[in-house]
Amino acid sequence: MAAKSDEPAPHPPKDQLPNVSYCITSPPPWPEAILLGFQHYLVMLGTAVIITTALVPQMGGGNEEKAKVIQTVLFVAGLNTLLQSYFGTRLPAVIGASYTFVAPTISIILSGRWSDPDPVSRFKKIMRATQGALIIASTIQIVLGFSGLWRNVVRFLSPLSAVPLVSLVGFGLYEFGFPGVAKCVEIGLPELVLLVIFSQYLDHLIRPGRNIFDRFAVLFTVAIVWIYAHLLTVGGAYNGTPPRTQASCRTDRAGLIDGAPWIRVPYPFQWGAPSFDAGEAFAMMMAAFVALVESTGAFIAVTRYASATPLPPSVLSRGVGWQGVGILLSGLFGTGNGSSVSVENAGLLALTRVGSRRVVQIAAGFMIFFSILGKFGAVFASIPMPIVAALYCILFAYVGVVGLSFLQFCNLNSFRTKFILGFSIFLGLSIPQYFNEHTVLHGYGPVHTGGRWFNDMVNVPFASEAFVAGILAYFLDNTLHKRDGQIRKDRGKPWWDKFRSFRTDTRSEEFYSLPFNLNKYFPSV
Repeated sequence: MAAKSDEPAPHPPKDQLPNVSYCITSPPPWPEAILLGFQHYLVMLGTAVIITTALVPQMGGGNEEKAKVIQTVLFVAGLNTLLQSYFGTRLPAVIGASYTFVAPTISIILSGRWSDPDPVSRFKKIMRATQGALIIASTIQIVLGFSGLWRNVVRFLSPLSAVPLVSLVGFGLYEFGFPGVAKCVEIGLPELVLLVIFSQYLDHLIRPGRNIFDRFAVLFTVAIVWIYAHLLTVGGAYNGTPPRTQASCRTDRAGLIDGAPWIRVPYPFQWGAPSFDAGEAFAMMMAAFVALVESTGAFIAVTRYASATPLPPSVLSRGVGWQGVGILLSGLFGTGNGSSVSVENAGLLALTRVGSRRVVQIAAGFMIFFSILGKFGAVFASIPMPIVAALYCILFAYVGVVGLSFLQFCNLNSFRTKFILGFSIFLGLSIPQYFNEHTVLHGYGPVHTGGRWFNDMVNVPFASEAFVAGILAYFLDNTLHKRDGQIRKDRGKPWWDKFRSFRTDTRSEEFYSLPFNLNKYFPSV
């Protein structure tokens, strides 16, 4: 029976996201691009500061060491972002610090090998040990990426198995959202409310169509709330409050501005020659593999928000190889942390609707510039963390929801689809919850043997929501009676078939071909 003409038609699936103001190859005007680049710099700064502030004091470093490590993290992030945007995937992806590498770094700190009475000397010894572990761990991504092995893995990824992976790359970071806002609710909550008003409402009320308030919502709201937080600090609102409240709320507590030098260029082996330990290297390698899976999901999210076509597996594999080079640079320079795709910057592409490659390259320029001019960079790095957590509430949500958008290619009336989606997303949230809860209660993960490195090799992957959900969905999708032609349609595979190879769609050449005619020497397959 023919469908009635007045019945609503389903929304047609789109292999490129519509309504993006500037796609990957179309840069905005220079003044706008510079402001948007600065906004990306501000957003990536949060993670760099959070991770460094958590790790450096445990290593024995003071404010001066903390400021130097933040400078180094920014410098290396700038280099890695430029390398990724020119020679890697060529996507507007920021390559920054990663939470995945924190657990193995803490294991190195707690290994009991550091009995130095001088805290700064102890800091340098621990930093050199993390450098050694990162240098060795980088080989896993370099080998999997440049050899093309990861290309062969990604070829079996379908829109269906991409949904849990990409969704939990964003939603899986929920513990960094509102719990961070609540540490100083009188600053965090106004930032969150203002960001929603500026990015979603104001542009429709005042001068519609100009895209000023939504495109620069982060700059406007951070400036307003930061001034408000500073007035609270100067007015004595936090005098006599507990130290934890002061650390979260005050604008003058970070100690970074005093500790930062005016001008300093980070350089390789600045803390001394790296030291190597086989167990620590294995634990860090596992973290690098987890970061590789998470970054695969983040790259897919960035592709969508840049209004590009799905990534050909060979291009994704090339990007993974360059990300491995990024971890190697982190190890050489001594950031105390590995590198992966910045999830919050992927969300910022959605908030601004600007997926331009040039904007992210300008952001990389800001990272390098402010990492060398230490005092100026330290001013921005001292933004209270509840403001950053409020940004995360929206930016991580955007990345999570782009994963759900791949459901447009799948058959949601299929019980097979329902089982794979439901089971992998549920366990992707439930297993890490158990592992993280156990760690908080007992001070160690569920796997607790005499070999600390072995514990990390098991505990780190199972504490990552995106890793658990992505691996589970990938396995189920590729093993559950997939030979049936109808099931192939249900998985959404026909939509991605034309992007399996670099040559089968002309748009791949436009978005992903290497600059300076390098495709002639390094052809993508």
